[in-house]
Amino acid sequence: MKFFVLVALFAVAAANYYEAPKYEAPKYEAPKYESPKYESPKYEAPKYEAPKYETPKYETPKNEAPKYEAPKYEEVTYAAQPYSFGYDVQDKESYNDFEHNEKSDYNVVTGSYRVVLPDSRVQIVTYKADANGYTADVKYEGEAKYPEYVEPQSKASASYAAPAYKAPEYQKPAYVAPAYTTPAYTTPAYTTPAYTTPAYKQPAYTTPAYTTPAYTTPAYATPAYATPAYATPAYSTPSYSTKVYKTPAYKTPTASSKY
Repeated sequence: MKFFVLVALFAVAAANYYEAPKYEAPKYEAPKYESPKYESPKYEAPKYEAPKYETPKYETPKNEAPKYEAPKYEEVTYAAQPYSFGYDVQDKESYNDFEHNEKSDYNVVTGSYRVVLPDSRVQIVTYKADANGYTADVKYEGEAKYPEYVEPQSKASASYAAPAYKAPEYQKPAYVAPAYTTPAYTTPAYTTPAYTTPAYKQPAYTTPAYTTPAYTTPAYATPAYATPAYATPAYSTPSYSTKVYKTPAYKTPTASSKY
């Protein structure tokens, strides 16, 4: 009986002596990751200025009347040239009988003409023209003869009257100075140039088409969180070697003779 009590006490003492191993569960922290900060892209609206154009400036053409000078006509003068000429006309039918001769030596002109007058006289004119003027010497040859007037004897039965012949009268040729006709100057018709105002074409301003940039949201791959493989520590049960309990040698006490 005492033996069992001792064993039990020893077992309790051994149990108090041996402590079960203590292990703490590993502490692991969940990985911290920050969500990416996505900032919206900032872009400025394009600035463009409306084109500046100036209205074209043009000046009205100045129409000036053309200036022209009246033509100047200069009288053409020729140097004196020596000459001589002569002619003679005798026409009995027209009662023309005259002659003319003239010559010049640069400075002095001399000549004469002869003409039979209606009164049968011959007129001879000798003339000279020089720096001192014109001089003429007139002579007549022959005697003037006039037809006698005979009173016509009219007869009652006579119905025919003899033609009265009239001697032709000599008329000095009238010198007609050539009429100088001033050339008619026609004022040129000035045509005002037709000025066509240039057609100003308003420039067509095309508003630039602004294409909003296509923003592609970056594909954010959520990091694959691999749960760390927790290896349960292999707990080795400590090998407990039971102490060999030696039963103490109990000596039976010897009874003393004092009792």
